[in-house]
Amino acid sequence: MAEHTSSSITIEATPAEVMAVIADFGRYAEWTGEVKQAEVLETDERGRATQVRLVLDAGAIKDDHVLAYSWPEPNVVKWSLVKSQMLRQIDGSYSLAPVAGGKHTEVTYQLTVDVKIPMLGMIKRKAEKVIIDRALDGLKKRVESGTAS
Repeated sequence: MAEHTSSSITIEATPAEVMAVIADFGRYAEWTGEVKQAEVLETDERGRATQVRLVLDAGAIKDDHVLAYSWPEPNVVKWSLVKSQMLRQIDGSYSLAPVAGGKHTEVTYQLTVDVKIPMLGMIKRKAEKVIIDRALDGLKKRVESGTAS
């Protein structure tokens, strides 16, 4: 069974404000760091992305892949791999929980990555941690700066 990496951060905004930034894939290259391009390929009846093509450069992990997204709850988004050049698996999620009377949000990012080429588990976990930390830091800065709209 694959191991996963997760981390959390508190953002000064409501869960809806944070989720609006997470769901805006067209602007990912502006704040995620590792995502160089994002293109929504399919949406659901509510206009939320269900398939997204991402060009990723995370140092040890560089790839052009397609992810399937699901929105099982208002404050949760999950994704899994559809196709990839380098990855065998990438499963992840953002889970948002209101704190401090709803004016802050705790965001938990969970990620599992497996690559097709041989790579030590320690190096994979390090790459996951870098991706998560940069994404959470970028998300916090993006939401709190007010440039998300």
